[in-house]
Amino acid sequence: MFDTILIANRGEIAARVIRTARAMGLRTVAVHSDVDAGALHVALADVAVHIGGAAPAQSYLRGEAIIQAARDSGAQAIHPGYGFLSENPDFVEMVEAAGLTFIGPSAAAIRKMGLKDAAKRLMAEAGVPVVPGYMGEDQDPGHLEVEAAQIGYPVLIKAVAGGGGKGMRLVSRAEDFVDALERAKAEALGAFGNDHVLIEKYIQQPRHIEVQVFGDGTRAVHLFERDCSLQRRHQKVIEEAPAPGMTEEMRAAMGSAAVRAAEAIGYSGAGTVEFIVDGAEGLRPDGFWFMEMNTRLQVEHPVTEEITGVDLVEWQIRVASGEPLPARQEDLSIRGHAFEARLYAEDVPAGFLPATGRLSHLSFPAGVRAESGVRAGDVISPHYDPMIAKIVVHGPTRAVALRQLARGLAGTQVAGTVTNLGFLGALANHAGFARGDVDTGLIARDLEALTAPDLSDDSRARATAQAALVAAELWEASDAFTGFTLWGPLSRLVPLLHDGDDVEVALAVLGPDAVTVSCNGTVVEARRGAGGWRLNGALPADHADDGQRITVFAGPGLVFDRVDPLSRGGAEAAGSDVTLAPMPGRVVSVHVRGGQAVEAGDRLAVLEAMKMEHTLTAARDGTIAEVLVREGDQVEAGAPLVRLEEVEA
Repeated sequence: MFDTILIANRGEIAARVIRTARAMGLRTVAVHSDVDAGALHVALADVAVHIGGAAPAQSYLRGEAIIQAARDSGAQAIHPGYGFLSENPDFVEMVEAAGLTFIGPSAAAIRKMGLKDAAKRLMAEAGVPVVPGYMGEDQDPGHLEVEAAQIGYPVLIKAVAGGGGKGMRLVSRAEDFVDALERAKAEALGAFGNDHVLIEKYIQQPRHIEVQVFGDGTRAVHLFERDCSLQRRHQKVIEEAPAPGMTEEMRAAMGSAAVRAAEAIGYSGAGTVEFIVDGAEGLRPDGFWFMEMNTRLQVEHPVTEEITGVDLVEWQIRVASGEPLPARQEDLSIRGHAFEARLYAEDVPAGFLPATGRLSHLSFPAGVRAESGVRAGDVISPHYDPMIAKIVVHGPTRAVALRQLARGLAGTQVAGTVTNLGFLGALANHAGFARGDVDTGLIARDLEALTAPDLSDDSRARATAQAALVAAELWEASDAFTGFTLWGPLSRLVPLLHDGDDVEVALAVLGPDAVTVSCNGTVVEARRGAGGWRLNGALPADHADDGQRITVFAGPGLVFDRVDPLSRGGAEAAGSDVTLAPMPGRVVSVHVRGGQAVEAGDRLAVLEAMKMEHTLTAARDGTIAEVLVREGDQVEAGAPLVRLEEVEA
């Protein structure tokens, strides 16, 4: 067993690996970019080494710098986490050539599973069922269009390299194929440096069920399945284990197929074999097909740990150090049920756009396993994935675990950035999900209901009143007359901003511990007793105040900004005349020029942010007055990209 390992990653997975390594008595080394010098994983490690700039290509993707950091710090092994270099076979060979141990599979195994088309051919030879499709070398668009027609629509275009939904497009009609192919290839080339794609039949009521495998290079076992069907744009949102509706017969068939896949490539370490499952007529042994194998630890591995009692990171370290598999198949069993929800900094009403910001407040309730790489005060950077935490729960049954998830999400508090917390809470309370009626289309079908506000008018009124009392400095004050002047009226207006709209709240002081709060015709009676304030007789929600922004944790949280009347009248948004960058990112392509006529909905530019492409379209018909950016430009949130000519009155 080595005594020092370097974690070639950042964020929650780096913190996760460090915790297990330290529990095993190992010394840990963190690497970090310029912007991560004060990050949680750096604080947790015994040693931290700076490896470059903020962009991944300048730091976490620099294999030579990481290996040098291992040498300089005395590390004998490198754990890659997931993402970045975790599935890069060239990096594995560099690590081994340096005399270090790579905590993961061999370069040969990664290569065999690295390209989806070759992997599917290999799996078919190993007796693992694969989805009908085209996996050939001919990438001519005309040929691919013919192949798609022969397979039959709908089809799925998928990049042969990489994963995470990048380079993937669902095509339902033949006339949409060429444009979808162009976008998939461009996204794949930008993300992976390889624009080759495969085409496969799209299963109409698909479920995404994956099997956790673990091997020692010769023998492998499976640690049962996870259901990852709750997805949006091919990105997993909530995962669970075991899969609802799973039968012992199908579990045995899928587990056996996954083990065959792992042993066929001499797999060592933790890996996941992903299957697409036809859920139209229930789960059955002849209704699942191989999609791909992730040759690394998965983001959702905690749900497997919760139901098996196994620490997968500990197993990775032990097997990489030369130990045999820690358990036989017959030693493993399922205990209860587990869920994991991915909490992201993203603007749900704006179309789930990635968000940034400084976390002024972050807390998780008791009873949940919160896997996070950030703390209050940390910044969600535009350079990396905007995940804040993974909320993990475990219970004796699926129903109990799901209630724990809903309660855990309701008790999670985040301030300083917008999040998908309300969306996750709506999913946890979704009636169909509770019944186990899950498939990859559930979110798309019910998106409007899942993103609708779920707070009552009374709750919103009380939250607004609470924010006004905080802004007026009355919430913590021992003297209810704080903020009012002698001989002045015992009332005042408190201007706030909520969801971009002005909110003007009137406060009328009735006595030392009594204030009437009025907003848009709604009145809230605020009374203070020995236990603090009550609003219309109800206990208030918790809140966070960073001096400018007040977040009231009613539901997923309502955000109010203080307004300085002297600063009003600044630049207003340019309305539909100017297309602004919705978040920081890189301009991938520009599709218009000055003087060109466009119609509402026409594509203007494509912006890449946080590993995903976002198409920006014209808000109205008009003529392009000016294109303000070029391909390759790095822009900040709110930067003007394209301006339309003004409409004459």
